[in-house]
Amino acid sequence: MRQRTYQVALVMAMGAALALPGETAWAQTPATVEPQEAIDACRKLEDTERRLLCYDAIPGATVTAREELAETLREAATGVDLALAGTDPQDSAEQAPEIPILRSRMMRDWELDDATHGGLLRVRSYRALYLLPARYTTRRNRFPSSPAPGRTVTEAEPLDSIETKFQISFKTKVLDNLVGNNGDVWVGFTQQSSWQAFNNDDSSPFRETNYRPEIFSTWRTGLDLPGMRWQFVGLGFIHESNGRSEPRSRSWDRVYANFGFERGDWQLYLRPWLRVNSDSDDDNPDIEDFLGHGDIRVDWHRNRHELGALIRYNTSTNRGALQLDWHYRLLGDLRGYLQVFTGYGETLIDYNHRQTTIGVGVSLVP
Repeated sequence: MRQRTYQVALVMAMGAALALPGETAWAQTPATVEPQEAIDACRKLEDTERRLLCYDAIPGATVTAREELAETLREAATGVDLALAGTDPQDSAEQAPEIPILRSRMMRDWELDDATHGGLLRVRSYRALYLLPARYTTRRNRFPSSPAPGRTVTEAEPLDSIETKFQISFKTKVLDNLVGNNGDVWVGFTQQSSWQAFNNDDSSPFRETNYRPEIFSTWRTGLDLPGMRWQFVGLGFIHESNGRSEPRSRSWDRVYANFGFERGDWQLYLRPWLRVNSDSDDDNPDIEDFLGHGDIRVDWHRNRHELGALIRYNTSTNRGALQLDWHYRLLGDLRGYLQVFTGYGETLIDYNHRQTTIGVGVSLVP
């Protein structure tokens, strides 16, 4: 009886959300239901209880769950006792077991609908959080340089080819629903450090630490494009510096847009940027020649594997970089992590230095 009641609630709730104008819920063909369309339909319900019931009735809301959702609806419709068709959906929902609400990764990461909003001023993961105890470079940057006056090191730095690298990163939401139920404002912070942990002859110094505070907004788009779904667009400002004095001081500021696209297990981020006009005290006036005017990020995840690629390229100078990431889930949130980088700008001090590096370690947030 309990399972049957839940089936009634499922079919009625989904039917109410998905029925086209002029049609009844039972006239909608389950096989044509797109899970993302179901989410969008639920979002439009003004009554809070009906909207939450509608969300809870979606057993899978990722773009790739179309067949699973359709099959669930067909099975539910087949098992419904029509004598219970008049059952109050609210009563049914109260008796139904709790069903976890599944969302696509991009929707969950950026809290793009009511069901994924996590509240203000709570710490969330942002970029990868990782530790690479051993990271090897094919070419040490012993003479960091820049065309800016007084920014070139003239005495060789005693560097090891193997060092430790780690990164911490988080974000928090400071405003939400700026226009209707759309538009969030975030602040984020990322710190990446390169530590000469095995360089005992030089007291194991931190070779470079980059700080990236930023503020940005995200806006849900939810538009279906050929072969993928455009989930959101973001606008932001980022400051990046290494906090060092001359001749090793490096910094720059950017405004950027961020476009997020998704298809099943794939996520695509396009992030063009524009450097804020530099002043006469610019540490690195030619940084765009090496880091370009944007980057592209592609992520894929399935089962225990999560793969990523970050690409930068300046067509006018024929310079860029490629970073490949492989995270493998070990236990809980702990993952084994392999990072391979080749090109320019692994760190700010290396913005105009070409090298290939490989690091092995662990990560907590891919």
